[in-house]
Amino acid sequence: MPTVPDPDLVPFEPPDHPTIRAAFRNIIESYPRALYDEQGLVRYRTRFLDSVLVSEPELIRDILVARAHLFRRDDVARQLLSPMLGPTSLFMAEGADWRWQRRAVAPTFRHDKLLALVPTFSAIAVRQVERWRAVPRERPVDVAEAMAQTTCEVIVNTMLGSAGALDVQGFARALTTELDSFPWRFILTSFRAPSWLPYPGRRRAARAREHIYREAARLVAQLTDEELVRNLATFMLAGHETTAVALTWTLWLLAKYPHVQDQVAAEAHATIGSGAVEAQQVERLAFTRQVLQEAMRLYPPAPAISRQPLVPLVLGGEQLTPATQVTITIYPLHRNRRVWENPDSFDPDRFTVDQTKTRARYAYLPFGAGPRVCIGASFAMIEATVVLAILVHAFRFNTVTGHRPHPVARVTLRPRGGMPLYIEPR
Repeated sequence: MPTVPDPDLVPFEPPDHPTIRAAFRNIIESYPRALYDEQGLVRYRTRFLDSVLVSEPELIRDILVARAHLFRRDDVARQLLSPMLGPTSLFMAEGADWRWQRRAVAPTFRHDKLLALVPTFSAIAVRQVERWRAVPRERPVDVAEAMAQTTCEVIVNTMLGSAGALDVQGFARALTTELDSFPWRFILTSFRAPSWLPYPGRRRAARAREHIYREAARLVAQLTDEELVRNLATFMLAGHETTAVALTWTLWLLAKYPHVQDQVAAEAHATIGSGAVEAQQVERLAFTRQVLQEAMRLYPPAPAISRQPLVPLVLGGEQLTPATQVTITIYPLHRNRRVWENPDSFDPDRFTVDQTKTRARYAYLPFGAGPRVCIGASFAMIEATVVLAILVHAFRFNTVTGHRPHPVARVTLRPRGGMPLYIEPR
């Protein structure tokens, strides 16, 4: 497949140096040019912040795997996410508390159990097909909104058995409001401002956060364990939001590259026939999975991972203290010219088995790595593969002339203003 750089896949020019102003606007736009091709580590210091930015696979292995026991979740992430997820949820917990929670939920994500969920994934994707069949063809649909609804239904159905009790649209609106408050909260936390300090949208974000928590609590109303409620909120955020974002960017890329879309449609037609996916068919959707993987390389749903050392240590020749924030910059890593050939092009063939074997192990991190690798990674990949195959089997997706989506980091990498696409039945 040709791998000519595509300017539409380069939404901004990286700066020479990171700045607070760029970080407030869009954190990925503050990552300096050196992370893409020259250096694997950039240190950034202000009066209030000592930050190390990393995009070197071997240094990433050191942080997430070799010396994972010497790092913890960073203070900024804890202050940003704890109000919604709780300080002791699986996502936020540390040490023994994290280990027992991880062991407790691990059986839920065994491969055989995930394959047993394929009929649910398939049925919910077919439900989205039917919703779209009722939409007039002359106007575009917002696939970002639709994917948020679809993946939210998946999480609630698979975790609790039914999405009927959930106000999906209200939940999605509350989540957007909460995530939109992150730039202000990120800046205030970075400057070590007190948690009570007001900022624009603070009350709206607090109401949205409370709505998300109430929805999670209502869905498990027969139980009283707050930790369970917080973990459900975690799975609803991490499990629905990241998959929705991945599918949204994938559908845009397929609309932009119709020859690749035709390959996905052909594979879906040959594999699933009538439009529903069965468990034993998932492995045969290999090219569909490659397309998703390449979309997550260009637009990683989680564009960064942050840690802080537990003790003073040296990383890449830099002396770190327990106050140093270490950020693995996944967005630049996935476009690093020292790691990827023609990184600003869309090429699903990068993820054939042979190509994957030749790549540095920690060059691709859509789900993190090491002991705290995303426990739902396989769930997300199977779900997204099933949903994508069914949607492309049913519809052809076309771009809206003049619309160039811009990725904005709000914990996840959302397209600013949604993702309008034209759809037509195949």
